[in-house]
Amino acid sequence: MKPRIIYMGTPEFAVAPLKRLIEEGFEIAAVVTVPDKPAGRGLKLSESAVKKHALEQGLDILQPVSLKDETFLKKLASYNADLFIVVAFRMLPKAVWSMPGMGTFNLHASLLPQYRGAAPINWAIINGEKESGVTTFLIDEQIDTGNILLQKSCPISEDETVGTLYDKLMEMGAGLVVETVRGLSGGLLQPRPQALFTKTGTDIKPAPKITKELCHICWERSAEEILRLIRGLSPYPGTFSHISNGTRQIELKIYGAEMESSVEDAGKDKERRAGLAGSIISDNKSCLKVRCGQGVLKLTQIQAAGKKRMTTREFLAGFRDIDSYKFE
Repeated sequence: MKPRIIYMGTPEFAVAPLKRLIEEGFEIAAVVTVPDKPAGRGLKLSESAVKKHALEQGLDILQPVSLKDETFLKKLASYNADLFIVVAFRMLPKAVWSMPGMGTFNLHASLLPQYRGAAPINWAIINGEKESGVTTFLIDEQIDTGNILLQKSCPISEDETVGTLYDKLMEMGAGLVVETVRGLSGGLLQPRPQALFTKTGTDIKPAPKITKELCHICWERSAEEILRLIRGLSPYPGTFSHISNGTRQIELKIYGAEMESSVEDAGKDKERRAGLAGSIISDNKSCLKVRCGQGVLKLTQIQAAGKKRMTTREFLAGFRDIDSYKFE
């Protein structure tokens, strides 16, 4: 027997699993998402991606301000759902996740117990991981610590960005959600503690929220580290830095770069490398390279403050004497 489901989610990542569940004929009793928020210059109310899809499907929609509100809890209970599914939503109070008879499971975009937290896709790339994946687990009192139901992994390619990995995991996650529902419905899944998935001698890495400070490039770091940071934050929210010629300062967002091996290292000793970090090498036409604490990066996608995103060639076509500037 197929369970009666309450689905909870907000962004585009949560739309794919909802869409797949509907396509597979599962009953979605209602969808829970965030309240509409003012956005743009006109502060027009903006609906979440999940709400937009739910409206298209004619589903009941709940948008509580507080998940502990008694009116919301009574309405939620009135649907008599067997199972709650959570994808990229909010932390649920026990009064919510303990409500359905089959429990509540969450889809997380990492191979738990690695990368618990708000930004698992970003941090997997920033830290140079070779693989990522998706996990379904039963929600409990703590964040991302519940017993695991299913996991599926995928490789992270050398040129992976958070945008491309996001798309891969979104589709993979949609399939895993359907597989998890089927497994729970048929009594085929045995929840397993996350400790069983921890490799001996391996530290558990967190995935905290992305901050503005993290997005600011420190050019004294190695080119490899900076490249991973750029890829792990592209296309959103994007890394940034400032260039200055002593009298003029401009903020640049950097969305793409490549390792450059044709330019000599900035120096063998740390002091010399630190002094040259951020210096620019350019032909003022199509090439823009930056010395790092170790190695050199060739920038490929740039956006100046108030301008559109563009290639390095496009950027240099409208910028004079770039080699008189330095990244700060």
